[in-house]
Amino acid sequence: MAKELLGFLAAMFTTFAFLPQVVKVWRTHGVRDISLPMYGMFVTGVALWALYGLAIHSWPVLVANVVTLGLSASVLVAKLRFASEEPQQPLR
Repeated sequence: MAKELLGFLAAMFTTFAFLPQVVKVWRTHGVRDISLPMYGMFVTGVALWALYGLAIHSWPVLVANVVTLGLSASVLVAKLRFASEEPQQPLR
């Protein structure tokens, strides 16, 4: 029971850690410092983890990664959608 609770808490915190970023990005449209390659790779990795959870019939792995996928993908979509709105900084 303690191991399952530990796993549940770990999944909850790492999954919902994206929520403040999602809210901030969609409220402010501020995406200049969001790394497109990082989020692209992360979203791909989380999608693969979700498929792995499905393959091994692990609901905790599947659900945690599907929620993380939705949150991180929304940041990726915001980056693609709002990147043209950001003023370009001159090189220093």
